Amino acid sequence: MYQYYCLNPIAGVGLDLFGEDYTKTEEMNDAQAVLVRSAAMHEMELPEGLEAVARAGAGVNNIPLEKCADQGIVVFNTPGANANGVKELVFAGMLLASRDITGGINWVLEHKDSETVGKDAEKAKKAFAGCEICGKKLGVIGLGAIGVKVANAATHLGMEVYGYDPYISVNAAWNLSRSVKHINNVEDIYQECDYITIHVPLLDATRKMLNQEAFAMMKDGVVILNFARDLLVDEEAVLHAIGEGKVKKYVSDFPNSTTAGKEGCIVIPHLGASTAESEDNCAVMAVKELKEYLEHGNIHNSVNFPNCDMGVCTAAGRVAVLHKNVKGLIGKYTAVMGNNNINISDLTNKSKGNYAYSLLDIDSPVTEAAVEQLKEIEGVLKVRIIK
Repeated sequence: MYQYYCLNPIAGVGLDLFGEDYTKTEEMNDAQAVLVRSAAMHEMELPEGLEAVARAGAGVNNIPLEKCADQGIVVFNTPGANANGVKELVFAGMLLASRDITGGINWVLEHKDSETVGKDAEKAKKAFAGCEICGKKLGVIGLGAIGVKVANAATHLGMEVYGYDPYISVNAAWNLSRSVKHINNVEDIYQECDYITIHVPLLDATRKMLNQEAFAMMKDGVVILNFARDLLVDEEAVLHAIGEGKVKKYVSDFPNSTTAGKEGCIVIPHLGASTAESEDNCAVMAVKELKEYLEHGNIHNSVNFPNCDMGVCTAAGRVAVLHKNVKGLIGKYTAVMGNNNINISDLTNKSKGNYAYSLLDIDSPVTEAAVEQLKEIEGVLKVRIIK
């Protein structure tokens, strides 16, 4: 029997998948699994019995990944589950930046009590005129789940699309429309495109990648769309670029005091994944990841441990070992099993950065002595008996 705890409200369509072997607890200290959306976990004390954290969304900035890894806690996210919701809002942002829709709506609200509002609107509407996006060049930086959807949809709207991602996955490449021009130099996007949208993770290498130097290469009147992370853009630099006329509009889904209410900025209150469909998709994906890990030891979409899948265990037992990525540990595991007269029928070891994960299928149930000996090996973070 497993217990799970929700730090934020999680869609019931996902929680319903847990089934009778799971119960929801109101005490995080009793939980083997935690589900979270936006709650900040960095200052939280993580329970000793916690096995996994699932973020119902893609970004994991609110979760202490290394702290979790050092305690042998696997952190999952749900890449792609909210991709369509974000994609649709990107196009809403593009249209808001191209045509002064909000200005026109506000004008109507201001004149709503006038009996001649319709007639007056015909004279006033020229102040809110804009341009169409059909025929314009769109640069998509980052061709993950969201970037690919944005790029493909833009081609159907008649845009000329440039896509940049030096680390594009095989799956993304297969899903990318042949109409998208996959380029190798991001500077081509800066120099050629009328609209630029960014969809990359926030890393040291990508922090403020859209900066003063990048803006200087761009066409006058470019529109910048940021529905990924606010820190991907140097927002002080973008305000300067707006003032110079280099950037026409900056559309961001991340409100802060730097851009909120500033000239040329369209700031949306983080609505990218705020759809019923996205929340359902994220919840379903998060619960499936947790169940697969807790019940079978398989890891899919972890951000601090490697992916690893040995299917359903058909042997007498399965042991999972979360450990540091150092040499010689596999030999020590097999020695422990051999010394306890336990035969290993199958073994998989995967690594990711400083951390690694091993699954051992064995021909007889693991003994308590063997488990304790595995835990004593230097570099081992946690040992789990799956079966």
